Amino acid sequence: MNALVNDYDVPRGIDVLRVFCGPDGRYGNALGVVRDGSGHPDEASRQRLTCQLGFSETVFVDDPERGRVDIHTPGLRLPFAGHPLVGAAWLLDLEILELAVGDVFARQDGEFTWITARPEWAPPRTLQQYASAAEVEALPGPPPGEGWLYAWAWEDEAAGRVRARAFPRRGGEGIVEDEATGAAAMLLSAQLGRALNITQGRGSQILTAPAPDGTVEVGGRVLMAARG
Repeated sequence: MNALVNDYDVPRGIDVLRVFCGPDGRYGNALGVVRDGSGHPDEASRQRLTCQLGFSETVFVDDPERGRVDIHTPGLRLPFAGHPLVGAAWLLDLEILELAVGDVFARQDGEFTWITARPEWAPPRTLQQYASAAEVEALPGPPPGEGWLYAWAWEDEAAGRVRARAFPRRGGEGIVEDEATGAAAMLLSAQLGRALNITQGRGSQILTAPAPDGTVEVGGRVLMAARG
């Protein structure tokens, strides 16, 4: 474990990971992982714990050998989400994660953990392009409007480098900005039809690679931040 293992005070049986860390190991999106989902057998109890933890998403591991997992935000259950699945793949060290929407394939490649999934599994996102990376960085907060917004701009179009920020704009959850968002990165990569190197939030890094069969690989660095 790294030097940040005591960054969070969490209940027993819960890990906190940072997913999509930058090249220097900083940043990344915090993820709660409930190692034994049987302790929270129904959706109501899972929702309560997710709200208590306060992360943008929390994963409940229902079968660590088969890779069966369940994803929640503080406001709802998600059929698919990128940063929770990259984190779970790293923690469980499995080649397949089982979701209701289908199997997600995973692999480790040096310092990066990758998942392969279908863009249509991701919840809807508005992908709004800005004229420059500076415009994206200058956003003081969520732009006016409703629905989940992914604000992005090219840093270097020829090299596939993107600057992005993500705003859930879901009332009542308390999550104003999402530090690193694998599902939105996957949708953007599918829309543009090319591999991307995305810097999101304060300095998180997300890599993507679309495949001919319509799937997209999403990868990044994962670090343990706390173990309860």
